[in-house]
Amino acid sequence: MTVARGGAAAEAVPLSLDGEEFLSWLSVEKGRATNTLAAYRRDLRAYEAWLRLRHVSLAEVAEPDVLAYVAALWASGRAPSSIARALVAVRSLHRFLADEGHTETDPTGDVGTPKVPQGLPKALTEEEVGSLLGAVVGEDAPARRDRAILELLYGTGMRISELVGLSLSDLALDSGVVRVFGKGSKERLVPLGRYAHAAVDDWLSASGRGAMSPSRWARRGDSEAVFLNVRGGRLSRQGAWGIVRRYGDKVGLGDRLTPHVLRHSCATHMLDHGADIRVVQELLGHASIATTQVYTKVSTERLRSAYEAAHPRARGRKGPLETSRR
Repeated sequence: MTVARGGAAAEAVPLSLDGEEFLSWLSVEKGRATNTLAAYRRDLRAYEAWLRLRHVSLAEVAEPDVLAYVAALWASGRAPSSIARALVAVRSLHRFLADEGHTETDPTGDVGTPKVPQGLPKALTEEEVGSLLGAVVGEDAPARRDRAILELLYGTGMRISELVGLSLSDLALDSGVVRVFGKGSKERLVPLGRYAHAAVDDWLSASGRGAMSPSRWARRGDSEAVFLNVRGGRLSRQGAWGIVRRYGDKVGLGDRLTPHVLRHSCATHMLDHGADIRVVQELLGHASIATTQVYTKVSTERLRSAYEAAHPRARGRKGPLETSRR
């Protein structure tokens, strides 16, 4: 039996009351982000739709049902990362139901999570970043905004959602820091480097943000937004994403460039230049040091690549030293 990929069939089926209560708990008690809640909703709708086809209610689910669901996910061709994410949602729901007394046991307790191959982030080179940041030309308001966006993303390593969520009250330019609200509304202070500071200051001038500000704000809260769209509203995540990709296309980076790649590049380049991993963890807002350690692997790979490309005996090439022995 195949499993829907969270498409129209699953979307057409409303989530159960238990499922809605769980999502409400995630939002209110755990402070989960909107995007996270939307992903949980999609995965749980697909899971509940599959259970309905088997005529099994949430209260009746046993471990064999969960194992059968995981098998169906594999059979449908889902990637290990996608299956792991879906299983996290299913496991969290059943654990919540058991903790709240809706069910007697948690049927997912002994179900293992698929092993997901850990890919290395594809960081840009420092030369590529320089080319990207130099691609913004002009002193009109959109150019000033776009320059500030790119400098902030690379200079601070913040997520795109964190960037578009910035309000004027989050900026402390005199102190050279910005307050960022990360996943789960966790707050952190991030320092502004010289270039990012100058770009933001330039954007906030009368010729930058002032020129984009409308005579009357359409929505409450837009007046506090750091970054605006051409209509004078808060810049959306999709709008900022499009700005990054446009300049990436301009310098030939194409699909290699996303906002998250700039975050990867920020972390990788800091570690390349000797930054302490705990400092990078704090800067990026990682809850676990294990997440940040991925970037140490990236730096090691870059070091090895440079060594193998440059050292005459790295790959067994016959250099002058070996030739002179003959």
